[in-house]
Amino acid sequence: MINIIIAFCTGMGAIAILLACIGILRMPDLYLRLSVTTKAATLGTGLILVGCAFHFQNVSVTSRVLAIIFFITLTAPVSAQLIGRVAYLIKAKMWEDTVTDELDGMYDSESHTLESEEKGVKG
Repeated sequence: MINIIIAFCTGMGAIAILLACIGILRMPDLYLRLSVTTKAATLGTGLILVGCAFHFQNVSVTSRVLAIIFFITLTAPVSAQLIGRVAYLIKAKMWEDTVTDELDGMYDSESHTLESEEKGVKG
């Protein structure tokens, strides 16, 4: 039974990472690539690590796996957001079929602050 769980977790993790790789190639702009790869790679890495925890069945390994999963889940979205912000600051080209740019006119590129149109509050 444990072997089935290990095979399922590592197999699904590998498929999620494969989808992240395909997303890098198929998505038309940086912003969509960041979204797809961050989510899929985080899921894939987490599933592979869960498979490792089931394989070794050791408290030391399991605690390390949980710490790594927590760290990746915490840092991956933050780093993707920062990369996206820098890409927006340097005016990375958006996909031509992008419908709206919600930050257009609200982002001050000199002070690097975001201002809400509704309340005039800086964020």
